[in-house]
Amino acid sequence: MISAIKLYNILLWLCLINISLSAQFRFPQLISDNLVLQRDKRITLWGWASPADRVSLSLNGKIVNAITGADSIWRIQLQPQSQSSGIDLKFEHFKPKAKKGNIHTVQNVAFGDVWLCSGQSNMVLPMERVKEKYPDEIANADYPDIRHFFVPTLTDLTSPKNDIPQGEWKVANIKDVLGFGAVSYFFARDLYTKYKVPIGIINTSVGGTPIEAWISEEGFYDFMDIKKTIQKNKDTGYINSFSRPASTTITNRVQSDKGIIEHWESMDYKPKNWRPINIPGYWEDQGLKDLNGVVWYRKEIDLSANWIGKKVKLYMGRIVDADEMYVNGKKIGNITYQYPPRRYEIPPGLLNSGKNLFTIRVSNTSGKGGFVSDKPYYMTTEDGEILDLKGTWHYKIGDVFTPPPGNNHPNSTFLVRQNQPAALYNAMVAPFVTFPVKGFLWYQGESNAGNPSNYDKLLKALILDWRTKWKATEAPFLFVQLANFMDYTMMPVESSWAQLRNNQRKALELPYTAMTVITDCGEWNDIHPLNKKEVGLRLSLAAKKLAYNENTVVYSGPLYESAKTDGDKIIVSFTHTGSGLMSMDDEPLRYFAIAGEDKKFVWANATIDGRNVIVWNDKIKEPKYIRYNWADNPEGNLYNKEGLPASVFSNE
Repeated sequence: MISAIKLYNILLWLCLINISLSAQFRFPQLISDNLVLQRDKRITLWGWASPADRVSLSLNGKIVNAITGADSIWRIQLQPQSQSSGIDLKFEHFKPKAKKGNIHTVQNVAFGDVWLCSGQSNMVLPMERVKEKYPDEIANADYPDIRHFFVPTLTDLTSPKNDIPQGEWKVANIKDVLGFGAVSYFFARDLYTKYKVPIGIINTSVGGTPIEAWISEEGFYDFMDIKKTIQKNKDTGYINSFSRPASTTITNRVQSDKGIIEHWESMDYKPKNWRPINIPGYWEDQGLKDLNGVVWYRKEIDLSANWIGKKVKLYMGRIVDADEMYVNGKKIGNITYQYPPRRYEIPPGLLNSGKNLFTIRVSNTSGKGGFVSDKPYYMTTEDGEILDLKGTWHYKIGDVFTPPPGNNHPNSTFLVRQNQPAALYNAMVAPFVTFPVKGFLWYQGESNAGNPSNYDKLLKALILDWRTKWKATEAPFLFVQLANFMDYTMMPVESSWAQLRNNQRKALELPYTAMTVITDCGEWNDIHPLNKKEVGLRLSLAAKKLAYNENTVVYSGPLYESAKTDGDKIIVSFTHTGSGLMSMDDEPLRYFAIAGEDKKFVWANATIDGRNVIVWNDKIKEPKYIRYNWADNPEGNLYNKEGLPASVFSNE
């Protein structure tokens, strides 16, 4: 007879064995609750288990079986499924010869349309960043069949991966929608509203990254120098030989900041030798020439009793680069880089009736530092009382940064792994190539604007590469042209941003592509403009045409087709004129420039003639070259009557 203790130990041992065996079974991260799978396509669902284990899937009353291979991977083939949602996928995992297995259920699965969205920060930018611009969109977000899977930043310099360490599908509701990419959300919502088909967004994007990082090694078939770089980067010894100098670490900078040492944020601190400065404004424009370092700002503000005991929101625009915000000696928040809008909450009880001290520690490592103009600078109570914070503050320098010693890596000042060729493809794209998609969205280019000359070739390589990897040669590829940004120019100038936009346009030579022009959606002082809704809606127009075959949809603004000289004039022909060309603001057409053989461009007159535009300048008797919207921040007004702007172009 077995004693009770022995029986307990045997049962415990069997339980532990069962747990261990069950733990050997797992899915890739994408196969998780709220999953969206591409409808009307053969799909391979897969995962890991021990070799020779059997895995079965029950779906729509049918059971599909698979045996785990020697590589520990099982694969189940699904026949094309029509659109549906709210489905539970029930997997059963059997050990060899076992009659009963362990059940693993993936809940609330939908079959709809999956779009892979990629690029850099403007594709990343979440709905949380635009919540003040679109409060009703957040409040009304209730779309159980719009789902978003955000891929965390990962890099791999050696080889493509088949999974990521973490990730989950989120459903569009008032809470979770704040984490959705804004462009992709508005794109998905417009398509869902139109077609009532579940939409899944896989957002795999990283801010500040070049296009080269997103192309596979095989995709660089015509870039021998880049292929050599990829091979070098596979040598871990070579990679590890490059590191950032310790002298530039944040710790050392904090230790040398007098403001930190002397507690300039404290209510007990007695300020000496603080000078006036304006907010907003860069400190380089207010007497601190070429300063990279830490500048502290302070202001004493008198408040009435109406402000006390309430939630108060503080809006401090945008700060270049990093800031720490203090109120009455207490830190209420910080942001470590320049692009996010500064929105802080002052907790009830922190403000006083009468005198209050606001202190801001701002650090900047390159370029102009300080507060960006044309942004909101105020604080407000929950019941709507507002206090403007623009105007005169006082400043004192806490630290001056010395330039770091040089780095002799041949590819960059410092080897940033995520910027290396194929590094992001390997880690953030390759894991998804076995899952069919409806198409691709691409919003990137800012990081290549400094060297735009071959961007057309790189973008074409990316498109062909991804279509090859997904075995989808006709998959729609929709991309966003760079928005208008930086200072306006009064005279024709050279512009690397215009050159990159023009090279983006050239990628339209590939079939099943579309380009969304947004040179009317940007902000001169923000590389991350907030008008993401218009970008998403214009992308959805292209999807309606290329992916949903709505042939009557006008999805593009006018695109350059050809230019011919007629005496002292140049006649430009366009495609995608819709129901006709027009001046968006009823003003004369602007931002056309022409030049003769010498390529000295001057502004030109322009008038619409059917689907053509006639361009001239009385001083150019033999015009040869023409440009339109050739500037970082152009203000051209040529549109079609459907309200879509014409793309930048040059016939050089």
